[in-house]
Amino acid sequence: MVLCPVIGKLLHKRVVLASASPRRREILSQAGLRFEVVPSRFKETLEKDAFPTLYTYAIETAKQKALEVAHRMHAKDFQTPDVVIGADTIVTVEGLILEKPVDKQDAYRMLSRLNGKEHSVFTGVAIVHCSSTGDRLETKVLEFHEETKVKFSELSEELLWEYIHSGEPMDKAGGYGIQALGGMLVEHVSGDFLNVVGFPLNHFCKKLAQLYCPPPHEAARCVKHDSIPSVDTFKDLSDEEGSGQAGGDRQEAACNGTVETPPPFPTELLGLIEGFKGSKVLFTACKLKVFDVLKDGAILTAEDIASKIDTSVRGTERLLDACATLGLLERSERGYSNTELARLYLVSEGEHSLHGFITLCNDYTWELFTHLESAIREGTNQFHEVSGRRADNLFKCPIPLQDSSRSKEAQLQFMHAVHDLTKLSAHAVATAFDLSRFSSACHLGGCTGALAHALVQEYPHLKVTVFDLPEVLELAPSFQPAGEQAAQIHFMPGNFFQDRLPEAELYVLSGIIHEWPEDKVHQLLGRISERCKPGGGLLVAEAILDEERRNSRGAWVQSLSTLLQTQGRQRSGEEYQRLLRAQGFHDVRVVRTGALLDAVLATR
Repeated sequence: MVLCPVIGKLLHKRVVLASASPRRREILSQAGLRFEVVPSRFKETLEKDAFPTLYTYAIETAKQKALEVAHRMHAKDFQTPDVVIGADTIVTVEGLILEKPVDKQDAYRMLSRLNGKEHSVFTGVAIVHCSSTGDRLETKVLEFHEETKVKFSELSEELLWEYIHSGEPMDKAGGYGIQALGGMLVEHVSGDFLNVVGFPLNHFCKKLAQLYCPPPHEAARCVKHDSIPSVDTFKDLSDEEGSGQAGGDRQEAACNGTVETPPPFPTELLGLIEGFKGSKVLFTACKLKVFDVLKDGAILTAEDIASKIDTSVRGTERLLDACATLGLLERSERGYSNTELARLYLVSEGEHSLHGFITLCNDYTWELFTHLESAIREGTNQFHEVSGRRADNLFKCPIPLQDSSRSKEAQLQFMHAVHDLTKLSAHAVATAFDLSRFSSACHLGGCTGALAHALVQEYPHLKVTVFDLPEVLELAPSFQPAGEQAAQIHFMPGNFFQDRLPEAELYVLSGIIHEWPEDKVHQLLGRISERCKPGGGLLVAEAILDEERRNSRGAWVQSLSTLLQTQGRQRSGEEYQRLLRAQGFHDVRVVRTGALLDAVLATR
């Protein structure tokens, strides 16, 4: 095995992969390499036209990613890594680099450009060897690239759109993933298949073998870099203490493949074990309004922040450093500031803020999950353990309601969480199908109207009625955005189990079905079926389970949350098809959107 000698050499070294790509992590883990993952924060803003070739752009991006991680880990009081691996994969056709698609139309444009043609997939790789002298970081960089030719078949419009609606293209360069459903688009591959997946393992192993088991008397030039370097190559990276006879014997043994290979380092498992700590850091920072203090580009010291949020300087500094480690804050000589991620999602009043959802997780879901063992043993929800109420009394708000003032406060908190999460998936759900044939819609249990607003933005002719409980709609106005399209949305109080449903051509259920037991689900769908005219539709948005239990990780974890607090359950796409057909619907189509919620459209 070409990587075996290198395993022994890297056994006691800290190897870091500067990429969050699960595909790269899987490729290297299966090869037996022990490493940890520290995603790079390098902003990929390099001018592509400034590079003589397309692959040199990929190489430079990979190098900058790896160097950013190396310098950040060194600067932020971490143990300096020994080796950092950076990679960047690009898809090119006719001299054009295809990035990740921004929406389904963009994915269609990319796949149409690739349709029936041969294109190139380049991966640039940078291997950065790090050492430190005092506060000074020195780096040595080896870089290379791999090219693979891929030929698409001649594909029909129907097949392209079927693939796009699967949701798979949305996080893939060039709009396809060859290792999954995208493989059906490919006629042949010339070169390293894993390079198309995201990492050229064969070429990488050969480079490592050259570094750690070089031919006798072969010397390579070495260039040291104090900051972002230009690259030549590595020299032999053998340990200095191993340069004597004993070291030579060990290296010879390694190169003969006699070193015992240890098990792969459990990076992902340790991430799961320790993951709750990172969540609590985020929850605490949000509750203390750390990100609000740093909004609008503010840069403040730990002392300034502690003064504003009324906390100790010692504790605040540790919290801020932890947030910086997690990629939520930037730390500089001037102080701390929000990252782009924090600016977008963690400032409480931001347009895309998830602050309400995070608050609910901290105040309610965290405690609820401490009862998971009881839920597993008993097979019943644990809602009463947190709220003091039975789950069958739950309509919208799961938070304990001791008095009327607390009731309104808790209801508002829950609505903020629902609003935040709905906005994340609203566009994907609204665009999962062509709904232009409908002129009216009724969103049952529509809460703040976040999905209704996405629907009218996508279909300006559509008029939407949001039908929900009176106590919910009483608080809904505080969530309404300004604009002409707001006039197309009407709020009507009512109980969808008891009151007459508003008339509409399209009925919408988002995050509702999984909350209720079977009898209630059939009762609700039966009422919709009776009210829906022939040719009318039902749009369902839910996290859909994968029948083979190999994907949809978020949906399977969410199914435990459903067990903890409701009497309902998550379902697979096939189960939704059977469920809706039993209620008189036909042409039931399922689309995995790639967002938190998937979409099902059925016709009456």
